[in-house]
Amino acid sequence: MQYIPHDYQITAYNRILETPKIGLFMEMGLGKTVVTLTAIEELMYNRIEIFRVLVVAPKKVAEDTWSRESQKWDHLRHLTISKILGDKKHRLEALEAEADIYIIGRDNVKWLVDECRKRRRWKFDTVVIDELSSFKNNQSQRFKAMRSVMPLVSRMIGLTGTPAPNGYMDLWSQLYLLDKGERLGKTIGAYREQYFMAGMRNGYTVFNWNLRKGADKIIQDKIRDICVSMKAEDYLKLPERIDNVIHVRLSEQEKALYDRMEKEQILLMDDDTTVVGLSAAAVGNKLLQIANGMVYGTDGQAIHIHDQKLEALEEILDCNPHDPVLVFYNFQHDLTAIQEKFKALQPRTLKTTQDIADWNDGKIRLLMAHPASVGYGLNIQDGGHIIVWYGLTWNLELYAQANARLHRQGQQRSVIINHLVAAGTIDEDVMRALTAKDDMQSALIRAINERREL
Repeated sequence: MQYIPHDYQITAYNRILETPKIGLFMEMGLGKTVVTLTAIEELMYNRIEIFRVLVVAPKKVAEDTWSRESQKWDHLRHLTISKILGDKKHRLEALEAEADIYIIGRDNVKWLVDECRKRRRWKFDTVVIDELSSFKNNQSQRFKAMRSVMPLVSRMIGLTGTPAPNGYMDLWSQLYLLDKGERLGKTIGAYREQYFMAGMRNGYTVFNWNLRKGADKIIQDKIRDICVSMKAEDYLKLPERIDNVIHVRLSEQEKALYDRMEKEQILLMDDDTTVVGLSAAAVGNKLLQIANGMVYGTDGQAIHIHDQKLEALEEILDCNPHDPVLVFYNFQHDLTAIQEKFKALQPRTLKTTQDIADWNDGKIRLLMAHPASVGYGLNIQDGGHIIVWYGLTWNLELYAQANARLHRQGQQRSVIINHLVAAGTIDEDVMRALTAKDDMQSALIRAINERREL
């Protein structure tokens, strides 16, 4: 297929050529993979500036997306790709193979760096990090490993649609991999001290940091020379997205159990099974479970609380009798309950490429997925246009990426996203947090480009 780039893709392509260390904050559907591959092809075969490229990506994206994209376009088909995936034997064979581009899952970055250190040879002059935001934790092994080889890399391309999924604090480590701390400080501590104020604390432990007034504009100014930000809504004519919040109400008895768990952090059920939350985080997790209808006891078994969300999902399915529905669940007991309730519909999960093909061909009526398993790179917009969030997630990045599996370029119908929210529970807090974080994220992405154009 011949590649005819959009104007915004030409802009991103030129910025990659001009800027050796660059962050492309391009939302899902804007084609950042083909843009990056086109720039790699130019730098490698026409300008002779780079020789071996390492792509670090989420597992499923590493397995499929980059190689599929390179074979899709005529001008990229000559690029050779070696996938450093699978068991150690296959990874070593792929590492030794001759190729233009080497692709590895992000969970094996430390292994790769250690292996190259043993050989005293780092063979990659260019690194592409697909989903740069997955390196936001400066204490993670993947971040430390990548930081250690930065001096050996002449070009770095960081790709993400969600640069700050949980706030501006997430930016420091990502920018550090691009500029070694030149713009936002050499350490996370220096970054915090300059741009944030301590919020909630317990003794000397700070639980959250609040951005200082006006700090967002300063940060945007500092990073805009090496970052390109693009929102899909500004460049693509996407189908309408309709967000529904469907409140389900617990009975007095069910709500009493919820309230007791929230207040006392322990439940003693009628059959003598117990539910315990040993920390604030654990209690929050138990409350999310109860809001969904079941909760894990101390013995690891799921305890039934209510069927309110199952009944709400049943209504959605009844109201859309001919439409495939994609359901995002949170806990394993959610999946089990839905599979049992709707076994007549033969619910499926995405495990293989055949599952993806069957969904896109309209052969699956009810598709179950955990947001972490479909968050990146999967093109399943042809199979349906209705999403149900059975269990909510605090993670804005997973939330946005999961929704973008259907609400993306190529979708032919309005995308309806239904959120099942148990009234008076932690579900309402999650919805508020997702909305607030999304507003912040959009403001950041838009501001970087707007201030570049001043």
